[in-house]
Amino acid sequence: MVHCVIPAVHTAAFDAVRALAHRGGDSYALGIHPLFTPQAADGDLAVLDRALGEHADDPRLVAVGEIGLDHFVPGLDPVRQEFFYREQLRLARRHGLPVVLHVRRSADKLLRHLRELPVGGIAHAFNGSEQQAHEFIRLGFKLGFGGAVTHERALQLRRLAAGLPLSALVLETDAPDIPPKWLYRTAEERAGGVAQGRNEPGELVRIAEVVAGLRGVSVEELAIATTANAVEVLPKLGVLLEGG
Repeated sequence: MVHCVIPAVHTAAFDAVRALAHRGGDSYALGIHPLFTPQAADGDLAVLDRALGEHADDPRLVAVGEIGLDHFVPGLDPVRQEFFYREQLRLARRHGLPVVLHVRRSADKLLRHLRELPVGGIAHAFNGSEQQAHEFIRLGFKLGFGGAVTHERALQLRRLAAGLPLSALVLETDAPDIPPKWLYRTAEERAGGVAQGRNEPGELVRIAEVVAGLRGVSVEELAIATTANAVEVLPKLGVLLEGG
């Protein structure tokens, strides 16, 4: 069975994301991504609140996301990011939904707000420290591993994928971004006109093979565990998978 969780990044995409999930038999999340906070209006939070309420009975709406903080991309207002992040944590709590978190050089601040406004979910594309990983786990999160873990130079990330409890891991692609090693093009290649490889959900099997190899388990064992982990933190997903 193939099933994707499709997150929104801004309010203008809400209808398209929901329609895509229904058309493909997938699930979706609604939220305002930190990279889109510069163009977001404060009133967009009310739009999100209404959408979560109007579609509360939609079994395919499984989370609030993608939300979070990005302290890597230059030019983003950290105060505005935190405002949208905290308000969306409040909305997730109000509507009884988990969250899908964008974690980019921002783990400690994300964690600080989660301690004040606790809600579970997935820390997407996790690339923090072991201490930060265990704190996310303690607060009810699973950690997402995808294309980045396939690169041999990602030593810390590979150590985490190998050593963290299996019950803490989920697999993801972040398609079309974060290409795995076999799709990645160096800066020199890109300068020479070679296009960056496009990541797709179909790459998940090979990503799983890498993680399984790091842990010394079979792909089947990893798939069963990570699927169960995803269902644990996205409960509505379990109903959809049972129906499929």
